[in-house]
Amino acid sequence: MSEPIIHSESIAEIRTVFGLEKSTHPLITILDTEKLTYGAETVGKRFSSDLYCVALKDSNCGIDYGRNPYDFDDGVLIFTAPKQVITVKKPQALDEVKGWMLYFHPDLIRNTSLGSKIDSYNFFNYEVNEALHLSENEQNTLNQIIQLIQDEIKERIDNHSKQVLVSNIELLLNYSKRFYERQFNTRSATNSDIVSKVELLLKEYYSVNQLIEKGQPTIQYLADNCHLSASYLSDLLAKETGRSAKDHINDFIVDKAKHLLLGTTDSISGIAYTLGFNYPHYFGRLFKQKTGKTPQEYRQLN
Repeated sequence: MSEPIIHSESIAEIRTVFGLEKSTHPLITILDTEKLTYGAETVGKRFSSDLYCVALKDSNCGIDYGRNPYDFDDGVLIFTAPKQVITVKKPQALDEVKGWMLYFHPDLIRNTSLGSKIDSYNFFNYEVNEALHLSENEQNTLNQIIQLIQDEIKERIDNHSKQVLVSNIELLLNYSKRFYERQFNTRSATNSDIVSKVELLLKEYYSVNQLIEKGQPTIQYLADNCHLSASYLSDLLAKETGRSAKDHINDFIVDKAKHLLLGTTDSISGIAYTLGFNYPHYFGRLFKQKTGKTPQEYRQLN
């Protein structure tokens, strides 16, 4: 039986977990990974928090983020959202790992523009093997922003502090989004293979009648078979094709529906069932949304 997860609700508690002194700000902190150390007694323990974390590491730090282990290369950026779990896999000595970890509490960004759109930064839901690999210049850019945040935490907490801190976090996340765009572009050949695999998975799903047996394929089903997270797959497909993972599924189903409408005399409700719909009106709604016509209108006009 695995040990219970050690959960931290605040910045103060997360610093206590790492054996550090109290932070000067209650809602945000930056940890220098060279100063973090933990012994053999910590190996195997699992930790989570109510905090967002952005971490830059330069080597294998002996921690599993989520479900997957990963040996970090130089300049790898990792994002974790509240409630995600990390597991310590090996001890860490002082000065062993260079980098930083930015933790901030959701209360810091509550009622701000960043708070309203934090969920749009999908990389907080990526798996660790989908981490962002940074060039030296990209690392320098993010390091400069981290320094601005650190200076603000250390030197001044006044009526402007929250706005300044949140603006710099948003800047950090927007640069990260830009750098992920670059990573998608530089991995275009690999990404094209994944797009082809998604199309093949959909065809195989249909050919063995899983639509009837299990219903329509989910984004998670496609992601699991591509060995990616659902969020990463959706962003990859959107970048490569301009269509989300859900669009790929729906477009495939509508294409099959067109063939069945014109190539068989099956009833509309029968075709809906064949395509994994429990209720024909859901099928009709999707078909009209994609084609501008009801299934019956499409059949009559063609």
